[in-house]
Amino acid sequence: QVHLAESGGGLVQVGASLRLSCAVSGRTFGVDHMGWFRQAPGKEREFVAFTNWSGIPTVYADAVKGRFTISADNAKNTVDLQMNNLKREDTAVYYCAGGSSDDTSNFPFWGQGTQVTVSS
Repeated sequence: QVHLAESGGGLVQVGASLRLSCAVSGRTFGVDHMGWFRQAPGKEREFVAFTNWSGIPTVYADAVKGRFTISADNAKNTVDLQMNNLKREDTAVYYCAGGSSDDTSNFPFWGQGTQVTVSS
């Protein structure tokens, strides 16, 4: 089994930064692709960013492009999401997910999520 654990969420003001981290453990062989997703209250879960353990490529949702950066540390088995210039609309539960395919819509492994709240 693969275990994903997110950390780093919190309450911040508009314009602030946060860094989320996802620790990946367990039977990780073959889990080559990792991503971050989010779900705001009353909305469907949406894609945020994607990469693999080599760090190439990195793909972002248009809403976060230029503000968020995804990075993977193969030695530590962590995938981070650096979030800068946060906006109120970034408020959501953020989830880390992974799989053997780059098809982000079908990632089989998910963490429990971490809450990010951006206030004005």
